[in-house]
Amino acid sequence: METVSQFLYIEIKKMANTSRSQLLFEKSLKLVPGGVNSPVRAFKSVGRSPVFIQRARGSKLWDVDGNEYIDYVGSWGPMILGHAHPRIVERVQKAAGDGTSFGAATERELEMAELIASIMPSVEMVRMVNSGTEATMSAIRLARAYTGRNKIIKFEGCYHGHADSFLIKAGSGAMTFGIPDSPGVTQAISADTLTARFNDVNSVETLIENHPNEIAALIAEPVVGNMGCIPPKKGFLGEVRELCTRNEILFIIDEVMTGFRVALGGAQQLYNVSADITTLGKIIGGGLPVGAYGGKKEIMSMVAPAGPMYQAGTLSGNPLAMAAGIEMLTTLKNDPSIYARLEEKSSRLEEGTQAIIEKHHLPLTQNRAGSMFTLFFTEKNVVDYETAKTSDTKKFAVYFNEMLDRGIYLAPSQFEAAFMSDAHTDEDIERTIDAAERSLLKAFQ
Repeated sequence: METVSQFLYIEIKKMANTSRSQLLFEKSLKLVPGGVNSPVRAFKSVGRSPVFIQRARGSKLWDVDGNEYIDYVGSWGPMILGHAHPRIVERVQKAAGDGTSFGAATERELEMAELIASIMPSVEMVRMVNSGTEATMSAIRLARAYTGRNKIIKFEGCYHGHADSFLIKAGSGAMTFGIPDSPGVTQAISADTLTARFNDVNSVETLIENHPNEIAALIAEPVVGNMGCIPPKKGFLGEVRELCTRNEILFIIDEVMTGFRVALGGAQQLYNVSADITTLGKIIGGGLPVGAYGGKKEIMSMVAPAGPMYQAGTLSGNPLAMAAGIEMLTTLKNDPSIYARLEEKSSRLEEGTQAIIEKHHLPLTQNRAGSMFTLFFTEKNVVDYETAKTSDTKKFAVYFNEMLDRGIYLAPSQFEAAFMSDAHTDEDIERTIDAAERSLLKAFQ
């Protein structure tokens, strides 16, 4: 039997070998479902506990144990200028001094609306909300109200937030954890959600033919980011646009991830396509919680109090989020060289990784759209949900852990995009390429 002193010695030794992140996670498991406040933060699929982040600046993160990481998650996309950008921090601090929330109209909301409309021609009117999920949820309600129809089309593996209508063959965390449809979603809602294959216009056409005059909207990530980065095939978005127009279906382009990232005017500018309703988030808050949906004046005039479709939010247009977002969008609008730098950096990382793949004859595929990219652990050309699912998630898990141990912070899932920021340096990219070669050799040994 162990003596008290032996027991204490063992416990002290265990604590000495346990990171602070691990201790916080064990405590969090008792208070928070799964120990995290969003499934995509869990490291379960890569076989370890999550690191707890303490601070960030530029291209770097530091965890509670003092470990430094080059960050390619960027809060899942919005940190296009890097973390804690000085001018954004200054604007938020100044705004906070005036009050953190009013639940009333402010001039900043109007300034934000003017900025968005000046950059995105398809957005004539815009309503601020608090998240991407709220934006997409409101957009499909608006589409149903405007058209008088009930059904929507989404693409397999695309993630548009956690509203009931979108949790049918969803991407992101639902895909990572193998949850095809979520409990709590009613059969009626499921019946009104039709799924097509991304990059397959024939699958869209078939659904429209099988449900004539029943479909209110088609919603799409123009560049998929939530089953890994999957760009649209040439002409695909234009063909979908034409189908929607011909059948009086509203085309909702979900630019929560791509808006102001793949180009200043988002994917709509990059691929020369126009939405009836656009959903936005992430970047327009400069890193603070925010979302928005906007579109043609005729459609947006259905939203209360202008029209009968009700949607509200006490924190919509929050003054801190508006201040941060105005600084972010103004910087991006006034300095187009940012996008040239993002392209150059992303291209250099892609080329460096491709050289490793070819040198070692590795069965890997890269996809990239601007400063969004994913390394897929499959030889197949990844163009949709089915081809993304051919990825070897076990080898990805080894790669992820090796990269993390070498100070490279990636999303803990094969089925998420990575993001470049303007703050990433040449040294960051060279370190990442070096770490990738060592980590890939470990994954395939």
